[in-house]
Amino acid sequence: MVNTRNPILNPDNAFSLTAWLNHINKDRTTTEAQTITVACQLAQTIHDGQTLSSEQPYLVHLVTVADLLADLGMDTDVLVAAILHEITEQKQITLDEIRKQFGPTVANLVDGVNKMKYIEAINDYTDKGEEQESQIENLRKMLLAMAEDVRVVLIKLADRLDNMRTLRYRNIATQKRMAQETLDLFAPLANRLGIWQIKWELEDLSLRYLEPESYQQLAKLLAERRISREDYIEQVIQRLKDALTLAGIKAEVSGRPKHLYSIWRKMQRKGLDFDKIFDVRAVRVLVKTESECYMALGIIHNKWQPIHGEFDDYIAKPKNNNYQSLHTAVLGPEQKIFEVQIRTQEMHHHAELGVASHWRYKEGGRQHDSGFEQKIAWLRKILQVKDEENNPGELIDRFKSEIFEDLVYVLSPQGKVIELPQGATPLDFAYYIHTQLGHCCRGAKVNQRLVPLTYALKSGDQIEILTAKEEKPSRDWLVPHTGYLKTSRARTKVRLWFKKQNSQQQLTDGRVLLERELHRLNIKEYNLEKLAAKLNFNTVEDLLISLGRGDTALSQIANAFHDQVFATPKLSIAAHPSPHAQGGIYIKGVGNLLTQMAGCCKPTLSNPIIGYISKGRGVVVHRRDCANASRWQDEGNERLIEVEWSKVTQEPILYPVDIQVQAYDRTGLLQDICSMVAGEKINIIATNTLTNKSDNSANLTFTLEVNNLDQLSRALAKIDRLPNVTKVWRKN
Repeated sequence: MVNTRNPILNPDNAFSLTAWLNHINKDRTTTEAQTITVACQLAQTIHDGQTLSSEQPYLVHLVTVADLLADLGMDTDVLVAAILHEITEQKQITLDEIRKQFGPTVANLVDGVNKMKYIEAINDYTDKGEEQESQIENLRKMLLAMAEDVRVVLIKLADRLDNMRTLRYRNIATQKRMAQETLDLFAPLANRLGIWQIKWELEDLSLRYLEPESYQQLAKLLAERRISREDYIEQVIQRLKDALTLAGIKAEVSGRPKHLYSIWRKMQRKGLDFDKIFDVRAVRVLVKTESECYMALGIIHNKWQPIHGEFDDYIAKPKNNNYQSLHTAVLGPEQKIFEVQIRTQEMHHHAELGVASHWRYKEGGRQHDSGFEQKIAWLRKILQVKDEENNPGELIDRFKSEIFEDLVYVLSPQGKVIELPQGATPLDFAYYIHTQLGHCCRGAKVNQRLVPLTYALKSGDQIEILTAKEEKPSRDWLVPHTGYLKTSRARTKVRLWFKKQNSQQQLTDGRVLLERELHRLNIKEYNLEKLAAKLNFNTVEDLLISLGRGDTALSQIANAFHDQVFATPKLSIAAHPSPHAQGGIYIKGVGNLLTQMAGCCKPTLSNPIIGYISKGRGVVVHRRDCANASRWQDEGNERLIEVEWSKVTQEPILYPVDIQVQAYDRTGLLQDICSMVAGEKINIIATNTLTNKSDNSANLTFTLEVNNLDQLSRALAKIDRLPNVTKVWRKN
């Protein structure tokens, strides 16, 4: 269970700047101590009168962030930048003045932290049109700040950790929004940089607010069994120490801290009860050398029976964040299973501090740290193709996909290990090796066997790419639901290739794509000028060229015709929802009011919502986690009003639609179509098949229930690619 008490405060919840300065400066030079003191005095002056949600002076937060960074071994410049990281937002001091008083390093770090604020907008990016270019630039500024000096990220992570520790003082909507944001972005970022000390606490704090009942239940179970568990671990530690000493291995053996989020996640992922989770009982063994790690493993497996399938060698094959350790689970005394982690002192140092450990090594005179260089290389890799991307969604996808841990490790024909995201295809592999190899790719062999280009690669696969002489990517590779490309990096390269082609060819290709989509959806009445305007294009030609070069997705075309194809029930507003209503929003304590959905967050039936009483527009309904709504809630804005979906609108609206399939009959055709439709989570409520033996043709009619036209479009496209299918379309 995480400790949310601020260590800067004494037991009486009081803060003494003098006491903290004496503590933080005791091992620093006179100049360094003076710099930190001056920074605190300046921050105290600038933030005078400002308080936190806990009603403590704002300086407490800044000093706490600096204290967290001091625990990571950060240098004086980083601590000063942490104390001053929000000072320029008060408009009372400029970066130039900070540079003059504290030096260029501190000024650059403060500037970098300010750029990092854009990370909080990544999850909910919805801006379009004219704001698109500025949004891309904001995101690139953030990524550049990360790549130029990774200490910027450490300051931001420490800032978020302190905010999470004091989250109990905020309202419930803010708690859930910040907890989800932390779990989605900040904890994976800490993990990718190897700073597990921060990662674990961010995850546990997020669980506390996202799953409060599960959190409290797990905390209670751990507390109830703490004494018996600790007695058992002490017994195991003593036996293990004796066995290692007898073998001549000098080791530190200790109980491993329990992290609620990892226990909860394992219970969810494996469907296990609390009693079946091995690492609730866990020990850690620290030795001097790598060879001693394997010697200790042999001693442990000889002493206790290892559990099949529970051994991982992260020394020979480190994790993507350079984490190294041996993990095993054994059947110990009293027939109880416990987990053991074995690593060297250096590996442990890296595991706890990640990139932060680089500065400690640097101070000790160490010149090269390969783990640190790998992480910096990762940060810079995100920006490799920045000039090729003009779509903020692509850049965001690239950033988010890079920070998450799920990866596969595959082999080139020469035996080189290649790291790719989970779900990557042979085509992704081809583009990773070389852009031209991807453009010329026509097929692939995995482990000497031919596979489709949509095959999901698995760790250990050896891939051979089959090529043609001519570069000719397919436009289908850019359609997400076709499954050809997983990585945004590869999609960007394909899109760039099409951009370089003749615009007249792009115009022709775009027209073919549009006509094929409209024919498949059986949309006969349409106005291309209105369609272009609806999708923010000046002319039909601009729309077709954008389609032809892959900048506009077919899903956008389908969404544009949704209301034309499906008659959407209008939402009615009622003081008390009627069980007979067709749909609606329930507004507490008032009668009928004019309402409309907010354009900034576009709430749907699955989202918790809140209302904002506007001038002249009635009640504007926002998602509760909308940035605007959250800010108004924090400010206690009196225009906010409680709203909720009425019961009859809790379930998503389903639209029945008939589709026709023409094909050459074959064994398993109906089964393949049904499986494909089920894979799109679409329910089939009726089917009719008719085969003609004379020409071996088959006509199949299905009635489907779909959520929207985009979902139907994806299903039709996938059915169209099935073997023997010649034509598929929506029936009127």
